[in-house]
Amino acid sequence: MTASTNTLAPSATAPSQAGLAARRAGAAVAKAVLPRLAGVLGVVWVAVTLAFLVVNVIPGDPLDTIMAGITNATPELRARIAADLGLDKPLIEQYGAYLAGVVRGDLGTSYSRGIPVSAVILSELGATAQFAVAAVGFAVALAVGVALLTSGRRPMARRLAQFFELLALSVPTFWSGLLVIMLFAFTLRLLPASGAGEPRHLVLPTLTLALPLAGIISQVMRERMEHALAEPFVLTARARGAGDWAIRTRHVLRHSSLAVVTLSSSILAGVLSGSAVLETLFARPGIGRVLVQAVQERDLPLVAGLVIVIAGVFVVINTAVDLLYPVLDPRLRGV
Repeated sequence: MTASTNTLAPSATAPSQAGLAARRAGAAVAKAVLPRLAGVLGVVWVAVTLAFLVVNVIPGDPLDTIMAGITNATPELRARIAADLGLDKPLIEQYGAYLAGVVRGDLGTSYSRGIPVSAVILSELGATAQFAVAAVGFAVALAVGVALLTSGRRPMARRLAQFFELLALSVPTFWSGLLVIMLFAFTLRLLPASGAGEPRHLVLPTLTLALPLAGIISQVMRERMEHALAEPFVLTARARGAGDWAIRTRHVLRHSSLAVVTLSSSILAGVLSGSAVLETLFARPGIGRVLVQAVQERDLPLVAGLVIVIAGVFVVINTAVDLLYPVLDPRLRGV
C-alpha cells in the first residue's frame, strides 16, 4: 500500500506543477503583450482623433465639396444631405459617431467617390504594398551588397560608395523620377513611363524610390560592419581558419542587420512619403496617389481613413521590430 502511494505521488503532483508552469507562462506572456497592446490602441486612438480634428478645422464647408456637381441645389436639399451625413450635429457628437464607426470598422463614405472609404483603401492598398515591397527589397539587396564590398576596404572604394550614397540621398525623388523617365522611357525607350499591370511598369518607380533608401541603409550597415570586424569573435573566427568573405556573410552581416531593423521607422516613412509622390508622377494606382487626390478634392473622410491606415501600418511595423530584436540578438532576450 505504501509502495503504491509512493508510485502514484509523482503523477498526482505532475499536473499541478504543469498547470502552475502554464499559468506562469501565461502571466509572462500577458505581462509582455498587454502593455504593448495598450500602446497600440493608444496610438491608433490618437491618430483617429487627430485625423478627425484636422479634417474638421480645415476652412470650408464639407457640403460644398459634396454638392460641387449639383447646380440646382436648394437649401432644403443641403439640409437633408447634412442630416443624412450627420453634419448638422455638434462636433462632439460627430466625433463620438465617427469613433464608434471606426471601432466597428466603418471609416465613413468618400465624398468624391460615393463609396465606403474602406472599399477605396482596400482597392488601392495592394498596388502600394507591391510597390513598397519591391522598393524596400531592392534597396536592402543593393545596400547589403555595397556594404559587404566596401566595409573595411581601401579608402578609395569607401569614398566612391559614400559619394553615390550622398548623391542618392540629396536628389529629391520627384527630380530623380523625372530623370529616369527621360533616360529610360523617352531617350532609350526601354521601359514605360507610366501605368501599371505588368512587371515592367514597376521598374522605374521602384528604382527611383529604392536609391535613397539604399543610401541610408548602406551607410549605416558599413559603419556597423566595420565596428563588428574589430570585435573579438571575428579574430576567433579568423584563428579557426574562416575566410574573409565567410566571416562577413555569416557573422558580421547578422550583427549589422540589427541597425537596419532599428532604421525601419525611417525606411517606412521614406516609403510612404515617396509612394505619395511617385505614384502620382508615374500614374500608378495606390493609396499615395489617392491621398494626394483626396487632399486636393477636400474629401475629408477619405483623408482621415488614409491617415488611420498609415498610422496603423507604422504601429504594426514598430511592434514587429520590437519582437524581432531578440531573434537577431540573443543577448536581448530576457531584457
